[in-house]
Amino acid sequence: MLLCSTLACAQTTPIKVGLMLPATGTYANLGEMIENGFKLYVAEQGGKLAGRDIQYFKVDDESDPAKATDNVNKLIKRDQVDVLVGTVHSGVALAMAKAARESNTLLIVPNAGADAITGAMCAKNVFRTSFTNWQPAYAMGVVAAKNGHKKAMTITWNYAAGNESAKGFVDGFEKGGGKVTQNLTLAFPNVEFQALLTEIAAQKPDAVYAFFAGGGAVKFVKDYAAAGLNKTIPLYGPGFLTDGTIDAQGAAAQGLTTTLHYADNLNTPRDNAFRLNFAKTYKTNADVYAVQGYDAAQLLESGLKAAGGDIKNRDKVIAGMASSQVDSPRGKFTLSAAHNPVQDIYLRQVKGNINEMKGIAIKALADPAKGCKM
Repeated sequence: MLLCSTLACAQTTPIKVGLMLPATGTYANLGEMIENGFKLYVAEQGGKLAGRDIQYFKVDDESDPAKATDNVNKLIKRDQVDVLVGTVHSGVALAMAKAARESNTLLIVPNAGADAITGAMCAKNVFRTSFTNWQPAYAMGVVAAKNGHKKAMTITWNYAAGNESAKGFVDGFEKGGGKVTQNLTLAFPNVEFQALLTEIAAQKPDAVYAFFAGGGAVKFVKDYAAAGLNKTIPLYGPGFLTDGTIDAQGAAAQGLTTTLHYADNLNTPRDNAFRLNFAKTYKTNADVYAVQGYDAAQLLESGLKAAGGDIKNRDKVIAGMASSQVDSPRGKFTLSAAHNPVQDIYLRQVKGNINEMKGIAIKALADPAKGCKM
């Protein structure tokens, strides 16, 4: 005798969530913050989403694109997860998106900003809860033009994220009447900036836009200040220039202006409650990566609720996710037709050891999602 119908049995089995995030290497802390954010939201719902228990499967992606396809297939084929969540490194995420498209596995990207994921590689089953590289960069270009700058230069590592960020700044700055005279690049992860700083000093632009992160951001900001350029040529960047790097940058970072979809002092009831609960649970302060993981769980719940908790009812899950308004600590956001957040981009300035919110650079900014055809 059957003890339950097929549907009833399906409703009582856990939903398999495959976390493919960096657990070692340069981005290990970012992966941990994303995972903790995701699990915090689930915990706040009593350990369930839409009444369904959650079972986690984890793979360390090592931020290595060469291993990405094999790693994601461990979750898709071996563990047969219902949904993939990952990752930080854009090169790895692009491989994940390709595998998700080919296997029709639900994918939520909680960080990697590669434009193509919700651009040319967009798919009905692929969603993002973070940003595109274009978004904060475009907003910074708009701000720099509004500040009266007419001539600017960009500088970044010569790889996808850096080049896409520089292009976003060019779009925003030139739309506002400015002109980017030169795009300076150096090989990743080279941090020998002196020759390029000399070039900047010789050309005397009105402003410089830089895309670097982590240790590279620390050295660039310090070298820029040591060369005395910060006294005459304002330095701008996306939030990654100063997020997680302020303490190491020290005095050189003070006053730096950046743009991002999150800031340290939003001081809204939603964000304050999130930050308090995160700090109590994990004994550390939340950051933009924790927010993006938290919102990945929220987005999944929206889809599950629309499908009555049935993860196998893919059309309803996807429709529920696509039409949701996510009540994020960053502020409420919706998703574009390409499944990328349509979100406020904040103007921030370094003050002490925080990225202080100074205002909203652009409200409800949507990525143009070039090449997206679903």
